[in-house]
Amino acid sequence: MPQLYDQFGRPVAAARRPETREVAAVSLADRWSFYPSKGLTPSRLAWIFEAADAGNLREQAELFEEMEEKDAHLASILQTRKLAVLGLNWEVAPASEDQGDEEVARACRELLEDLDLEGACLHLLDAIGKGYAVLEIIWDMQDGWAWVRELRPIPPKKVTFVNSLTPRLLTENSLEGEEFPPWKVVYHRHRARSGHDTRNGVLRVCAYMYLFKNYALKDWATFNEVFGMPLRLGKYDQSASQADRDALVAAIRSLGSDAAGIISKNTEIEFVEAGQRLSGAANPYQVMADFCNREMSKAVLGQTLTTDTAGATGTYAAGQVHQEVRRDLLEADARALAQTIRQQLLWPFVGFNFGWDRNLPRFDYVLEAEEDLKAVAETYEIVTKMAPVGLAHIYERFGIPAPEEGEPVTGALPVGTSNAPEAQAAKLQALKAGELDLDERDAQVIKGHQELEKLVQAALQGSEAAAEALLAPVKKLIAGKAGLEEIRAGLLAAFPELQVDDLAELLYRAQVLAWMMGREGYGNV
Repeated sequence: MPQLYDQFGRPVAAARRPETREVAAVSLADRWSFYPSKGLTPSRLAWIFEAADAGNLREQAELFEEMEEKDAHLASILQTRKLAVLGLNWEVAPASEDQGDEEVARACRELLEDLDLEGACLHLLDAIGKGYAVLEIIWDMQDGWAWVRELRPIPPKKVTFVNSLTPRLLTENSLEGEEFPPWKVVYHRHRARSGHDTRNGVLRVCAYMYLFKNYALKDWATFNEVFGMPLRLGKYDQSASQADRDALVAAIRSLGSDAAGIISKNTEIEFVEAGQRLSGAANPYQVMADFCNREMSKAVLGQTLTTDTAGATGTYAAGQVHQEVRRDLLEADARALAQTIRQQLLWPFVGFNFGWDRNLPRFDYVLEAEEDLKAVAETYEIVTKMAPVGLAHIYERFGIPAPEEGEPVTGALPVGTSNAPEAQAAKLQALKAGELDLDERDAQVIKGHQELEKLVQAALQGSEAAAEALLAPVKKLIAGKAGLEEIRAGLLAAFPELQVDDLAELLYRAQVLAWMMGREGYGNV
């Protein structure tokens, strides 16, 4: 057997039993966070990224969690991208038609159906934002079978790359972390670009937009607090006493909270509105927030028209192009997730239970292309006028089951007749060979076909002389002229000379004979 390598590229032995102990127990301390977004500044954000580049991921992971919690737009577009993959159906197919490969595929299918695969995949798709995601495989031994009891999420902040190019489990006993045992975790990478896993998440791209948007919203809230309420200005006469002035101040303050107050007739209260209110393009805070939202949409979804429609001037065609961009991301995410599940979950399951040299079944998400069947049907209608198209192909193309033999059908055939052109042709060949014992109705249909074939052959033979006479002037014209323009002019002049009477008479007689055959009892053919 060739040397085996795990998902981290480490050489491993072909073991028969998995590691059943739990290596990443979740504790109460895992719920605590340093909340790095509190008082976040550009220099602080740069320091967090520098620490992550050195392998210390805790603060970056906690920051990314807070970004999803605090920014509604960012949470929405990330959820949209994740749920697009989770909404797909999946399938497990055997590597070949061999009975052993089918047995392996059946066992893998049962394993995935027994697990909370949707919840596990939701955690793995966190790699889109954070660059990586880890699940611990909780193995069980049942009647000699290595079975997966649970796929348990490992918080991103418990992973470290300090002094290591591969992920390690951060523990209380080691600041540099401990290596994961072989086939003990599912580690999903997000390959948005080349580079280290900790720098590939889209939230790293969105972090500065998140920061600038928070600045804009904070300044906007401060502006509204200062200038959103009208200024209450009290006026008093020069002869007003100090008691009157104190009463005026108390009345103004009570108007702010109680909207009620008592003042003397010698005083006056004036409400002064803010000189300029922020609205539309005159609101720099909203412009900044909208800009940051659009940039984050581009980073996560690759476009903006499917999320931000306010003030959009894009056409329907532009919207369709943007939708196709989203589909490209969906296909890439689905392929990457399917490869991770196949290589890091199904492979060790098959290796432990069937042997490491067995063929691995295929695991794929079903990506059905959206198609305008009306346009396809119109295309087929045009094509069938130019060339014959098999019914089996049309049934398969539109996902329509072929009618059973003798089943009443609608559409191209009259209601109540069977879908039998191919069947009748087969019966005709078998009848000629003396292989069929037909009932009276089938015999009548076959006889009708035979009579029609004789009629067609007779009409073709009788039409040879008439067709030759009809085309004689045309052949003479072509043989005597060299230019296309002369031939065209000659055809128009020779049209009255064409002998069509004999051919028309032959067609009329064939038509009458066919009608009489139908009236005689062969009308069902």
